[in-house]
Amino acid sequence: MSNNEKNNSTKWLESLSQRDKRSLIFHLLYAAESNDYQVSMEALVDNLNRGFDLEIPLNSKIVTAANTIINDRDALDTAYKPFLANWRIERIGICTKLILRYAIWELINTQTIPIIVINEAIELAKCFAEKDAYKFINGILDEIVKESKKRENIEKK
Repeated sequence: MSNNEKNNSTKWLESLSQRDKRSLIFHLLYAAESNDYQVSMEALVDNLNRGFDLEIPLNSKIVTAANTIINDRDALDTAYKPFLANWRIERIGICTKLILRYAIWELINTQTIPIIVINEAIELAKCFAEKDAYKFINGILDEIVKESKKRENIEKK
């Protein structure tokens, strides 16, 4: 890739809204899940770029976030399991699970305000997850944030 092409892909990426970036991360997560995590991230990004005429650089924050979420998926699933009251993790739809993983990762690893993370997860769910999954996601993430705040208050005392 020439310097001019790198500059164009950087400008394109910077022009995206945070919601669009979240959507791209979700698509990479879904592609990885659909391929049972047997396809390299490079191949997934290449397919997404060619299939949708995109220019996602392999060294972008989008790819880094997707890779990290994939590598930490078991720990991220463990983080929301205690909040599944009367649900087994096997019953949760793939898209719902991916959105929960991403939102929990974002809560832990970014400075994004929790209500924004929750609202963005709800929007992703409305677009990609099962009908009414956004309500489930809202409830789980809300409980996680409340529990996290309780722990912070206890640690401050």
